[in-house]
Amino acid sequence: MNVLMISPGFPGEMPHFTRGLAAVGVHVIGLGEQPQAQLPETARAALDHYVQVDSLWDDGSLLAEARRLQSRFGIDRVECLWEPGIILAARLRQALELPGMGVEQATLFRDKEKMKLALDRAGIRTPHHARAATQSECREAAERIGYPLILKPIAGAGSADTHRVNDESELERTLPLLTHVREISVEEFIEGEEFTFDTICAEGRILYHNVAWYRPRPLIGRTVEWISPQTVSLRHPEAPELASGVEMGRRVLAALEFRSGFTHMEWFRTAGGEAVFGEIAARPPGARSVDLMNYACDFDSYSGWAEAVCHGRLSQTVVRRFNSAVVFKRARGSGRIRHIVGLERLVARFRPHIVCIDLLPIGAARRDWKQTLISDGYLILRHEDLQATLEMADRVGTDLQIEAG
Repeated sequence: MNVLMISPGFPGEMPHFTRGLAAVGVHVIGLGEQPQAQLPETARAALDHYVQVDSLWDDGSLLAEARRLQSRFGIDRVECLWEPGIILAARLRQALELPGMGVEQATLFRDKEKMKLALDRAGIRTPHHARAATQSECREAAERIGYPLILKPIAGAGSADTHRVNDESELERTLPLLTHVREISVEEFIEGEEFTFDTICAEGRILYHNVAWYRPRPLIGRTVEWISPQTVSLRHPEAPELASGVEMGRRVLAALEFRSGFTHMEWFRTAGGEAVFGEIAARPPGARSVDLMNYACDFDSYSGWAEAVCHGRLSQTVVRRFNSAVVFKRARGSGRIRHIVGLERLVARFRPHIVCIDLLPIGAARRDWKQTLISDGYLILRHEDLQATLEMADRVGTDLQIEAG
C-alpha cells in the first residue's frame, strides 16, 4: 500500500504519525512545504519518497503534483492530520478517486455552523448558534441567542480568536478584535466542565476511545497568563458521570458518518449532568494529548491510527493502567529564560510518576504564551489514582516556576 501523507513533518506530532505509517508496513510518500533536509529525523526516516511544493494551498499545482505521484507510484490513500489540510486532503481524494472523506463530509468537520446544523438535525444537544459574516450579523445573532456568548471562527482550531462576551458593551469591544476573521460562529455560552471524546476508528467502528478533562476549561487557560493549564487523560472513561458525553460522542460520529481515522471532540458537562456538544475535528488532539493517551495505556496510538486507516484493525492490546496529565508552564517576566525554580524538589518527590520533562533551557527566548498552549514547556505525570494525579499536577502548577528577564 502507498500512502500520500500531506505535511509529514509539521506540526509537532506529524512526524510520529508518519513513523506510524511506516511501522505498519506501508510505503509513505510525503508532500509538504519544508525542504527535505529540514524535516525532523523521525519523518525523514519513515518516508520512501518526498516532494517539496511551494505552497500546499495552490490547488492547481498541488493536484498536478498528486497526479504525477499517482502515475509514478500508484497512490492508495491520502492522509492529513493537520487541521488546515483536512479539506485539502479531501479534494485530492476526490480528484484521484480514492477512499476516505470527500469534501462535503470533511466540511462538516471544519465549518462549525454546518457541523452543528447537522447535529441539530440528529437531535444532539448543541449550543444555540448562528453564523455571522459582518458585525451587524453578530449583533443580530447576539440579540436572538442572549448573553453570555462565545464568539469563535467558523473554521478555527483550538481556542484561538475565541472570546466570551457577557453583554452588549463587551460585544462592541470584542468585534474589532475579530475583523481579520472571515466568518464567526456566535454561540450560547455553556457553563460547565469541559472534556474530550477522542477516537481511532476503522470502517465506522470505534477501536479506541479516550476521555480527557481540561483543567481549567481552555477559554480560561488561554486568557489568564498565570494559570498553568492541564489536560488529564482519564483512566476510567466509562465512569457514570462521563457516560452521557461518551454516548453523545458515539452519536456524533454516526450522525457525521465518520468512517476511518482519528477524531477529537470537545463537550461540556453542566452542573446538572447534561452533556452539551462543543465541536469535533477529524484529526487527533494537539498539545501532547496523543502522548497522554500513550502514557495512560502504554501503547502507540501513532501506529494504532495508521493500522486502523490502512488495515482496518488495531492489533495492540489497550489496557488503561493510568491517569496521565500534562501541565503547561509559562515563564514570569519577558525576554530569555533565567531561572527554573522548584523542578529538583518536584522530581525528588514524584520521580516514579514523572514520565516527561520538556522545558525551555536557560538562555532560550520565552515563547508568546498567547500563540501556543505548549508555552515555555511542560511536564507529564501519570498515576493509577485520579486524585493523586490531580494533586501532583496541581503541585507542578504552583511549585514549578520559570523566570525570564
